Amino acid sequence: MSEPPWERIAGTTPRFNFAQYLMECNARRGDKTAYVDDHGRLSYAALELRARRAAAALRGAGLRREERVLLVMHDCNHWPVAFLGALYAGIVPVAVNTLLTPDEYAYMLENSRAQALLVSGALLPALSAALVRADHEVQRVVVSHPVAPLHAGEVDFDAFVDAQQPLARAAATGPDDPGFWLYSSGSTGRPKAAVHSHANPYWTLQLYGRPVLGLREDDVCFSAAKLFFAYGLGNALTFALGVGASVVLMAERPTPQATFRRLRGEVGGLRPTVFFGAPTGYSGMLAHPDLPGRGDVALRLASSAGEALPADIGERFKAHFGADIVDGIGSTEMLHIFLSNRPERVRYGTTGWPVPGYDVELRGDDGGPVSDGEPGDLYIHGPSSALMYWGNRAKSRDTFQGGWTKSGDKYVRNADGSYTYSGRSDDMIKVSGIYVSPFEVEATLVQHPAVLEAAVIGVTDAEGLGKTKAFVVCKDGSSVGADELKAFVKERLAPYKYPRLIEFVDELPKTATGKIQRFRLRQREAGLA
Repeated sequence: MSEPPWERIAGTTPRFNFAQYLMECNARRGDKTAYVDDHGRLSYAALELRARRAAAALRGAGLRREERVLLVMHDCNHWPVAFLGALYAGIVPVAVNTLLTPDEYAYMLENSRAQALLVSGALLPALSAALVRADHEVQRVVVSHPVAPLHAGEVDFDAFVDAQQPLARAAATGPDDPGFWLYSSGSTGRPKAAVHSHANPYWTLQLYGRPVLGLREDDVCFSAAKLFFAYGLGNALTFALGVGASVVLMAERPTPQATFRRLRGEVGGLRPTVFFGAPTGYSGMLAHPDLPGRGDVALRLASSAGEALPADIGERFKAHFGADIVDGIGSTEMLHIFLSNRPERVRYGTTGWPVPGYDVELRGDDGGPVSDGEPGDLYIHGPSSALMYWGNRAKSRDTFQGGWTKSGDKYVRNADGSYTYSGRSDDMIKVSGIYVSPFEVEATLVQHPAVLEAAVIGVTDAEGLGKTKAFVVCKDGSSVGADELKAFVKERLAPYKYPRLIEFVDELPKTATGKIQRFRLRQREAGLA
């Protein structure tokens, strides 16, 4: 273990365990706060001790290397203990979102063949129903912060962990061994399980968290994106622990009010210096009457991902808080951000420039390169790509192509080398033979003072011609007519891009991470939902 970790990753030895790597990075931080949640503080020393105890507990429960555990917990101090403990033991945590139905959890239990379930007490009823429905049994159900008396076969997380002596040595995993799974968010249909290696989070830290975001040991990180989301996992675990920062965790939904409480330091006494959010969340924050003043927070930097950030939101946030939002794009398949603005170089309205260490290509329908200014399918080549989709060879072969990962996004490369988002490949709309980006129309609609959110899809008229239709959510207390919105868009975009149809709705269908599910709107229009 004398060679530096980057050489271990480079292949001079087959040994690398990501949990062990983070523990080695923070071995001298001792009593420094690693995490603060609604229940209290967890120091770096306690995090390592409890993670190693969790590793021993999972081994003691009969789990073997590379077997899976389903991790269904709200963000709290137990989450990183469970995740790192599993990695340390060579067991594979399958982190899934906390807003699913029993049927969806049953699917994930069957798909992953998880041998244990680590679940928040508040989520136990849904998971208990899933266990009844699933054609699969688990060996152990471990409950974090129970809210009701436990039943036979269920054990309290603290009791499960604290009864064990810490595992003496990390599992002898290699950099390419399966480390953990993340399910895709379902923005384009049925979730797929992306299998990530032990080395993948290391690369996101080395290529993005440290050199691009410039995170520091004295930072306090707060991610509205939850830990089960690839973006949130990087923000609140990989990056923060990789630089020795402190993290504020929030179990509840990231409403503006809940977010503001953390930004003001009202939970745990730490005021975040770096905030990680998504465009929908930033929009809701800026529209809220209780938006904190610049002097009420300690922000030096904000980050955005999940979908492209409209320029207007970034500019208004910067004007109010004095901190830029660094927008980028990542994916479950690539684990974190590979195309990004920079803290010192933000061009609002674009997703920025390729992250050093990643190659980016835009390809046309014929598979060849496209010219600057022309939309193309985005492909990425980089070291953090998932190994495959579990049990889905067809989708794996379509997405992971000879070292390149097909993102499913359309982009345009600008003259300065930055990239502008044009929508999902399957969301692009052709009107009179010309591609229309739904995101471009949506970003224009939300500039109207009465509009909170918008989603645009393609529909077919009676003559079989493609048209654009917008679904619009107005801000509380505001209203606007369809004709006014059409004229508003026409004034700002090429005339053919304005939405021919506008429907006002109370809310838009979204994934648990806040991405608009345009495919559900398309299904509704087709009478399939």
